[in-house]
Amino acid sequence: MKQILCFGDSNTYGYIPETGERYGFEERWTGILSDRLEKEGYRIIEEGLCGRTTVFEDELRIGRRGADLLPVLLESHKPIDRVILMLGTNDCKTVYGASAEVIGKGIEKLLGQIRSADENIKILLISPIWLGDKVWEEGYDPEFNEKSVETSKNLKRVYGKIAEAYQCDFLAASDYVRASEADREHLSRESHKILADVIYKKLEEVL
Repeated sequence: MKQILCFGDSNTYGYIPETGERYGFEERWTGILSDRLEKEGYRIIEEGLCGRTTVFEDELRIGRRGADLLPVLLESHKPIDRVILMLGTNDCKTVYGASAEVIGKGIEKLLGQIRSADENIKILLISPIWLGDKVWEEGYDPEFNEKSVETSKNLKRVYGKIAEAYQCDFLAASDYVRASEADREHLSRESHKILADVIYKKLEEVL
């Protein structure tokens, strides 16, 4: 059975915007994808973590720097046929002060790690959803500001160019789903279903 590693943040983990809990396996896009692909000989490995970044260190939460863990996961789950990489939202936090281009450099580092682990691993790079308007307001997430929202909207353009340069498959999640109005940051249950369907169709083209 071939393996697909899904490496991402809270929107891969399945964070529920209304409660802060986690969607059930059968409700997360990774779980829905697993159910469809298992019949075709593929196993989904879920590696979503709330707060995960590409390369930035969160001084308040351990283990959030994606570049520290990805090489370990690539080794521990070996052999891996494909990686689905969807990160960048947390990199938009004000504490990092990163532009979309700088965040793109972090994505490039992760792509390099994948290629170093096994040059035959296929990659689907997904630019994340946009942060919701006024996500920084009281009662939502003060770790972001107006600039964060604008940066999140620029990731599609930057990631698209990177995918072309690295010859990766590419998909923009923001073309299909958006942040829930409940917290202006995370996917709703319905959006998980939609995203799973979009990713499945994309994989159908390339598998």
